[in-house]
Amino acid sequence: MSGTMKTDILVVGSGPAGGTAARYAAAKGARVTIIERRPEVGVPVRCGELIPSVEEISDMFPNAGDITRLFDMPGDLVLRDIEGIKLIAPNGKESLLDFTGYTTDRDRFDRHLVSEAVKEGAELITGCLFKKTENGTAITSAGEIEYKIIIGADGPGSKVARSLGLPRNGNPYPAVTAQASGDFEPYVHMFFGGIAPGAYGWIIPKKGQANVGIGFSPKFTDGTLSEYFEKFRTEHGLRVTTRLEGKHVPSEGMLPRLVSGNGMLVGDSAGQVISVNGGGVPLALIAGRICGEVAADSITGKRGLTDYQDECMRIFRKPLRTAANNKRMADLFAFGSDTRTGICMRMLGPRRMGNLIRCKRILP
Repeated sequence: MSGTMKTDILVVGSGPAGGTAARYAAAKGARVTIIERRPEVGVPVRCGELIPSVEEISDMFPNAGDITRLFDMPGDLVLRDIEGIKLIAPNGKESLLDFTGYTTDRDRFDRHLVSEAVKEGAELITGCLFKKTENGTAITSAGEIEYKIIIGADGPGSKVARSLGLPRNGNPYPAVTAQASGDFEPYVHMFFGGIAPGAYGWIIPKKGQANVGIGFSPKFTDGTLSEYFEKFRTEHGLRVTTRLEGKHVPSEGMLPRLVSGNGMLVGDSAGQVISVNGGGVPLALIAGRICGEVAADSITGKRGLTDYQDECMRIFRKPLRTAANNKRMADLFAFGSDTRTGICMRMLGPRRMGNLIRCKRILP
């Protein structure tokens, strides 16, 4: 890229939020450019790769409206149907929750979303690191890009947020994931305790393998993620076939401000993540569509960017605030020791634990 490039909408980050925002902005006729700092979209994979069913998503976010087409994915991206979630206490006792969804390959999933954006006319530039903005121009490793609107879809440590003077996610917790080979039953396994205080683990079945990983709250632990993962791997006899990949997960709900001047935040950078389980893909698609459409409408003067903020507040504010409050209660009462974790899980029971993972109140 030589000289200064010009575009209507610059999307920083090619994950589900960025790819979806780019697609819907381009579909409305805007000139859209996606920049991705890595050489390949979707690599490395740093999530559990679980996609809840439309019914589950609608139950969690009833104000999202009709999302059926938004989540209509090619059949080859559906690797394994999920029939439920098994919550496993520190003593090994299991509680089975009804839950529907499927697992996917996140690298291919992300590439599909970006390919849909490209089909609509968006341009993708990989290996392009965003550095900062100066007077409506993005300074990147590949040169300057002049834009009318910038969308930050660059994760919880968003450089776009910092450039726009928007808040960044507070107290994100670390997590690591890898792939393990083998045959696994069609249930997500979520392990609480038994690894370290404040830590949890998961085994999410795929086709001939599973996505496995752990996360933890740093204030309760003094070890490293790799140490805890190795303990988890050994205890469950997991045959890990890939390297560990890590990320930080927002844990305090959606940011109070998503818009500043001619910039917006979406996805992880906006804190649009379910605090209690780290789920963010469904929110990324829902918010990404709104973000892209509002951005394109703003170019033509039909809407202001604050419409995006208002719509996200209407859809996400209450469920994500509830999830964040539940996470704080778990930190206060359930974490710190396996004994406390076990007692709290028994007191809540399966029904309230189901509410916990679905962004619903657990008390009274």
